[in-house]
Amino acid sequence: MTQPSHWIDGRPAEGSGAALPVRFPYTGEIIANLRAAAAPEIEAALAAATRAQKDWAAWRPADRGRVLLDAARLIRERAEELAQLETLDTGKPISETRVADWPSGADALAFFGGLAGAVTGQHIPLGRDWAYTIREPLGVCVGIGAWNYPSQIACWKAAPALVMGNAMIFKPSEETPLGALKLAEILTEAGAPPGIFQVLNGGRELGAALIGDARVAKVSLTGSVATGLSVYAAAASGMRHVTMELGGKSPLIVFDDASIEDAVGAAILGNFYSSGQVCSNGTRVFLQDGIAEAFLARLAERVAALKQGDPRDEGTTLGPIISPAQLEKIRGAITEGRASGARLICGGEGDGPFVPATVFVAPDDSPLATEEIFGPVLTALTFRTEDEAVARANALPYGLAAGVFTRDLARAHRVVGRLEAGTTWINAYNLTPVEMPFGAVKLSGIGRENGTAALEHYSQLKSVYVGMGPVDAPV
Repeated sequence: MTQPSHWIDGRPAEGSGAALPVRFPYTGEIIANLRAAAAPEIEAALAAATRAQKDWAAWRPADRGRVLLDAARLIRERAEELAQLETLDTGKPISETRVADWPSGADALAFFGGLAGAVTGQHIPLGRDWAYTIREPLGVCVGIGAWNYPSQIACWKAAPALVMGNAMIFKPSEETPLGALKLAEILTEAGAPPGIFQVLNGGRELGAALIGDARVAKVSLTGSVATGLSVYAAAASGMRHVTMELGGKSPLIVFDDASIEDAVGAAILGNFYSSGQVCSNGTRVFLQDGIAEAFLARLAERVAALKQGDPRDEGTTLGPIISPAQLEKIRGAITEGRASGARLICGGEGDGPFVPATVFVAPDDSPLATEEIFGPVLTALTFRTEDEAVARANALPYGLAAGVFTRDLARAHRVVGRLEAGTTWINAYNLTPVEMPFGAVKLSGIGRENGTAALEHYSQLKSVYVGMGPVDAPV
């Protein structure tokens, strides 16, 4: 397919850097040939964003919102075309990309577009005097995306940034650059001025160049913990605002009074959807002793029905792994787990570009239970008491997500209140509506995306004190 390498100042542009071939994960076939951004493209994008942002911030908020609403409409009108593109870019089954990826992106654009005119400051009465606050844009923001939900992530970052009057330069993962380019095209068609949303493609050098530029006010990253620590440190050198959505090893706690069928369904969604390549996955499934064996038996029975194959086939439910490097990492973790003596319930290393849904029972100190694998690998652990489950769930330095399954709602709320995680679910898992803030604690990140909370992370408060009488002074 013919694709531009970048979107700069309102139009497609080519790069002057290294070749960036884009491959369909199922076959390895090259589906697009891009070139990375080098110094000329980086400077052009930064200059355009800096110039355009001030004018964009002066627009009436409702008018900015209308651009986002129109972009959401265009995405929904082109739903099938965009789903097919997402499947080619990521290798995810078409049954997923039709309902989860671009639809979630359109929801974000519509949600924030609808909020635009409602964002106001605060009036503070002080007796004779008074004060008020103004919520102002930050300026030029840099978004750095991951390869697992590339188009959704681009929308999640762009929507609150743009509606608050910022400009954004978005750098997708080198593995999945096509969706963000399409988003830039759609936003431009919807009326976004040139320079307001731009896309530059490239590797770590591009990210470093953007993060280190004095014109950048904020960096929002979705990626690994290791990458997040590096980007956070670089952003701190310029006192830049940050949002970090990183990885984890999230717990899903299933008590013995839970519906096994529902809890198994949640474990499948939280481990095998998108071939397990989801940052919030509940990859540590804590099972109370009384239901552990029944749960594992039902889980193995249900995952046996997953169908791996061509992701363009509507019957496929387990797609290929994104790249040979990621495939090697996942298979290495499975091989090491088997060699360590962990109990293998189902699955294994697999063949071709696939890893089957794999379930282990392992101890807390096993790498299977401590290291993020980012593939379709679930580690089950058993527990006896509520206190024990909470303590073990909190033992790792990560805190992205957590889930609890129980029919005892008092216990459910009590346990969720004790879990060290930014996003939690009760009798559900991995549902992330745009109305609900999404984010982490501990090493899994800082800041929030989605919900009205996201607006706070793409704006800053100015306080204004208004004196209404004479000024008293000691002399």
